[in-house]
Amino acid sequence: MKSDKIIAKKFNNLKGFAKKNKNKYLTSKPFPHIVLDNFFDIKYLNEILEIFPDLTMLNKTQKYSNKNEIKLANSNIKNYPKKIKDFINFLNSKEFIKFLQEITSIKENLLSDRFLSGGGLHEIKRGGVLKVHTDFNKHPFLKLDRRLNLLLYLNKKWKKNYGGHLEFWDQEMKKCKKKVQPIFNRMVIFSTTDFSNHGHPIALNCPKSRSRKSIAIYYFSKGRPKNEIKNDYKKNTTLFKNRGEIPNDVYIKKDKVKQYLRKFKFYQNLKNFEKKFLRTGSSKKKRLKNN
Repeated sequence: MKSDKIIAKKFNNLKGFAKKNKNKYLTSKPFPHIVLDNFFDIKYLNEILEIFPDLTMLNKTQKYSNKNEIKLANSNIKNYPKKIKDFINFLNSKEFIKFLQEITSIKENLLSDRFLSGGGLHEIKRGGVLKVHTDFNKHPFLKLDRRLNLLLYLNKKWKKNYGGHLEFWDQEMKKCKKKVQPIFNRMVIFSTTDFSNHGHPIALNCPKSRSRKSIAIYYFSKGRPKNEIKNDYKKNTTLFKNRGEIPNDVYIKKDKVKQYLRKFKFYQNLKNFEKKFLRTGSSKKKRLKNN
């Protein structure tokens, strides 16, 4: 599908817009990001929202229910309605990735993820949370470096008191530096590093009939600057963090055996195999039933 059917007219010159706003992206605090409102054609995005599936009913939906995250996520694009598939394919297209490359000034070639690992369709219902964290920094099995997050919110008439704001925290986790209300047709793009602390840590307060809907797309590259990764540890997992002076805000798993095993390639390969093949299909269905 042509981009002029998807993107709002005022953004049709993607290259020009990216060049004008690249400095804004790079200098945004507490880490590089940009928030774009009404970027997509309103009529087109309305159609996307109308067919956004109930994730509780969609095959292969992952249900998270613990201290750190209470949410629904589905990355199985094969089960999406055709129009949503087409939209996500556009977000992963060469044309759109060129725009991302320009506005972020990332030197390494950005690559899409056809597996939508960790991304896809997300939904959080009343009481749900996603505590502040940094993301996994390597693709689960393609061994690419995760560089960029794109979050698109689909929540019409979303009141401030509903909550669900995306929060950006400083590196020391002492203070929230920015809050982004998850309103309809608001897109947030930000760099994924070991210092980009983000989440929505306050329980959602929307009516039971509402939910916080979003589309999440992640982009990767072969290699990355060393200053984007902490030197004092190596990880390939989501790392949740306590906010400021709040004790026990998150559950931090202290498994010294796993931390030791992660140093070895055979263990990494075993975990990648498990993520790719064992977290889908019947085994996932069993876990969902148990939850």
